[in-house]
Amino acid sequence: MISSIAAPWSVYAEPAKKPAAEPSAASSELAANAKSAVLMDSDTGTVIFEKNSHDRLPPASITKIMTMVLVMEAIDQGKLKLTDRVQTSEYAASMGGSQIFLEQGEEMTVDEMLKGIAMASGNDASVAVAEKIAGTEEAFVQMMNAKAKELGMKDTQFKNCNGLPVADHYTSAHDIALMSQALLKYNGITKYTGVYQDYLRKDSAKPFWLVNTNKLVRFYSGADGLKTGFTSEAKYCLSGTAKRDSLRIIAVVMGEPNTKTRNQEVTQMFDYAFSQYTNHPIFKVGDTIGSVKIEKGNVESLSIVAKQQYSILLRKGKQSSDNIRHELVVPNELKAPIAAGDPIGKLVVYQGDEVVKEFSLEAPAAVSKASYWTLFKRTCAKLFFVD
Repeated sequence: MISSIAAPWSVYAEPAKKPAAEPSAASSELAANAKSAVLMDSDTGTVIFEKNSHDRLPPASITKIMTMVLVMEAIDQGKLKLTDRVQTSEYAASMGGSQIFLEQGEEMTVDEMLKGIAMASGNDASVAVAEKIAGTEEAFVQMMNAKAKELGMKDTQFKNCNGLPVADHYTSAHDIALMSQALLKYNGITKYTGVYQDYLRKDSAKPFWLVNTNKLVRFYSGADGLKTGFTSEAKYCLSGTAKRDSLRIIAVVMGEPNTKTRNQEVTQMFDYAFSQYTNHPIFKVGDTIGSVKIEKGNVESLSIVAKQQYSILLRKGKQSSDNIRHELVVPNELKAPIAAGDPIGKLVVYQGDEVVKEFSLEAPAAVSKASYWTLFKRTCAKLFFVD
């Protein structure tokens, strides 16, 4: 069922809170060895399980999730192309730890750099793309912290773009889940995070074999990302994601004692989520949700198209989808100009009479102001139209 409601702007200015799923006795056994953990439904942000989820801890290379968010955002906004070449500075080439061994002056495409970051956790590649986007790593880190604030990450402070040990660089399992959710909104990202092995410099004299540091992408059905991390201070960390049917899950663990335990406990979190929960789809990517009238625009109305899957999380066997309905809440009219990404309304999902989820909606395209001539012709057409 779809219905549209014209409403004043103040009705949907306040974002909906993300509810926690009903816990069970089995969920209390999850992530037993982790210092901190979260299990989340990616589509709705519903937290299924959490353990010390707001503790501020060093994230090691999981930091690179935010680096990839900003790279994908720049691509999405047309500021960067996958084919653009990135030149390695002396500073980027000097990074220690995990790397793809970039040399000063060496160039790779953004596509290749993303492979190096997502699969090999390249500290050098992370700095190279940061400098490409912002000019300096310091300026890029400011962008990272601004994005964290925008996403509601209240337990986070970034000091670099790759997670190498530095004072006052921290985040939480909860915030990692939020930035993982943001990264997964870019459909092409799992092309990088979900591949087990690939090559860089394939046609050169020294090809570089990439093997994904996240072994779950090979050994767990449906796993296709996202990022591992390790330092002696952070211990073993992982933000993993897996999708089965239309349900995508994010599982985050921090401070695990070793890789085997880390992988086992994320596997258990995935198994629990897929065995206990399902989702009820409302709209899939590309579906038309509705439209809103535009005042004095170069078009008279704007179609609202789903940029992501909209669904609600249901507990298997306990919650019926029979009485679920949704409403599109938009103003009577929006005034041009409108930029792509501007807030234009919300989608409200009900179970019976209870609101179970609200999704903010954005303009899928820009709408410029109509010329006086266009407005004149439009007015004349309405004056002389005969039914």
